[in-house]
Amino acid sequence: MMYLSNKKTIMFIPGTFISHACWKEWIVFFENQGYKTVAPPWLFKNESAVDLRKAHPNSKIASIQLIDLLDYYMEIIDKLPEKPILIGHSYGGLLTQLLIQKELGYAGICINSMPPSNLTHFNFSLYKAIWDLSDHFSSTNKTFLMPFKTWQHYFANQMPFQEQKDAYEALLIPESKSIIRNIYSKSAKIDFKKKHNPLLFVSSSKDAFVSVSLNNLNFKKYKNLHSITCYKEFEDSNHLSVIKENWETIAEFIANWLIKIT
Repeated sequence: MMYLSNKKTIMFIPGTFISHACWKEWIVFFENQGYKTVAPPWLFKNESAVDLRKAHPNSKIASIQLIDLLDYYMEIIDKLPEKPILIGHSYGGLLTQLLIQKELGYAGICINSMPPSNLTHFNFSLYKAIWDLSDHFSSTNKTFLMPFKTWQHYFANQMPFQEQKDAYEALLIPESKSIIRNIYSKSAKIDFKKKHNPLLFVSSSKDAFVSVSLNNLNFKKYKNLHSITCYKEFEDSNHLSVIKENWETIAEFIANWLIKIT
């Protein structure tokens, strides 16, 4: 029945280090609201998190650059019957900003979004995190596998130990070091003055990876008066807010926002 609905297609975009399986519950939630959904894995990341970890160091994943990922998502969008609503988490939030800039999304929701390269900030904890996660002194021909301790600190802080462990085992995948370094490249630039389709920035008060102040700064940089740009902060949420127990509160807020802008 839902395919007869006049609601749009939502494309979910995961971030670095996390399997596209993170959207499992979101797909059910939004399909129940009548949306069609797609949640494609990143390039070369079609297998389960467990299998991808077994294949580490994976030279195919290691070769991924931001530009490849943008081309890949542009190709997928091209095959859809209409411009999708984009919901991206972390690096997926940055991809959402870049795809909206290319006029490829009906609307964009950026959850705990990585900042674009031309967002000037003095958030040293993010610089340190990027340094830690791109393993600067090693070859980019090999993937980086985030240690559990790092996961606990940046992604899963504030969660009970068993939940941290379960999430790590279910979702953590090896990552391309290049793609993390690409955050500082010209491919990651946003023209904040350009007219754009509606954008919503969602931040998490306890995010130890992309802070609330950084998300807010990203939102405030958008200067086009003819475009809708909104911001919402959620309390007691960390970087993994899309799988934390209050994920549904965030999903409901987004669903209501989508109704308002359509």
